[in-house]
Formats: sequence, C-alpha cells, structure tokens
Amino acid sequence: MRLPLHLAWSGLTTFDLDQPRLRMSYYRIVLAEGQHDDLVRFLNRGLLVSLWPTLRTLISRDVREVWEHSFDELAHSAQAAA
Repeated sequence: MRLPLHLAWSGLTTFDLDQPRLRMSYYRIVLAEGQHDDLVRFLNRGLLVSLWPTLRTLISRDVREVWEHSFDELAHSAQAAA
C-alpha cells in the first residue's frame, strides 16, 4: 500500500501490509497524520480494532485518547487486553 507524501513525509511511503511491523507503522502514520478523508480511505475498521491493543502503545497519548473517546469499541478492546 502506498501512502501519499502528506502522510508519509519523513521516510517510507510503501507498506507491505502482510508484514506485521510495516502494517503497524502504516496504521500509526495514518492515525497520527491523517485528515478525515485519509482515515476513511486508508484505515480498515476490523483491522484497526484488532491492532488497537498494541497500536495504542505506539501513538501519542493525545491521539489515543481522541480515538478511544470517539470509539467505545477501541476503549473496550484496550481494557480487554490489559
């Protein structure tokens, strides 16, 4: 998957989402840098929920709190993993 430069501006722009480490980097970048249209275009809901327990430890507290406040399913996913 290729991310546009306004998202992946500081390095890798192409991600093999079959590789767990690259998939996590891809999601971290989109969550941190993406605007609404980017989130809709580049994120998959089911995959986001499944990655969330680990992904939430790789993003900033501010980003994590916004997502968990906005989507109860992510907050519950994080609690279940704890």
